[in-house]
Amino acid sequence: MNQIFNLFALVLLACTSIQLAQAQEDAYIIGSGDQLSISVWKEQDLQKEVLVNPDGYITFPLIGDVKAGGLTTKALTQIMVKKLNAYIPNPNITISVLMSRSNRVYVIGQVNKPGEYVTSQYMDVLQALTVAGGLTPYADSDDIKIIRRTDSGKEVYEFDYDEVVSGNEMEMNIMLKPGDTIVVP
Repeated sequence: MNQIFNLFALVLLACTSIQLAQAQEDAYIIGSGDQLSISVWKEQDLQKEVLVNPDGYITFPLIGDVKAGGLTTKALTQIMVKKLNAYIPNPNITISVLMSRSNRVYVIGQVNKPGEYVTSQYMDVLQALTVAGGLTPYADSDDIKIIRRTDSGKEVYEFDYDEVVSGNEMEMNIMLKPGDTIVVP
């Protein structure tokens, strides 16, 4: 009986670890242009709406400039708690994203509405093509490319529309990241 309980506990622990890892991976990443609401409990003068500057920084009373771009709200909260501790003992900070403006993807080429689209953090290629009005009759649907800029250069991903729509090659339907460009020849 103990072995069954231990096996159950081990499976439960593994499932919880996977869920925590997925939640961390899916957490919203703050970017320039985002509007944040920041409040410190019981501190009326520390209730602010701030805009993330193009350099990724925000300015907040008492602590000045703080890097927010590239962080989750949880990570930014931890940094701000450390900085505010010098002025307020154990500050209780709440940060929420009021408006996301940093998650832009671009769809160009043979789609009905090419352009720049502000997206949620979790949009995939098929969803972006749908937002762009779908493919035109002249689109080369099996030669679509997704271009992603990274610190190490450019990455290019292949996307075969017909294969994905038919339920094959679903791994091609990647989640988009801010700044990705979908090219439909």
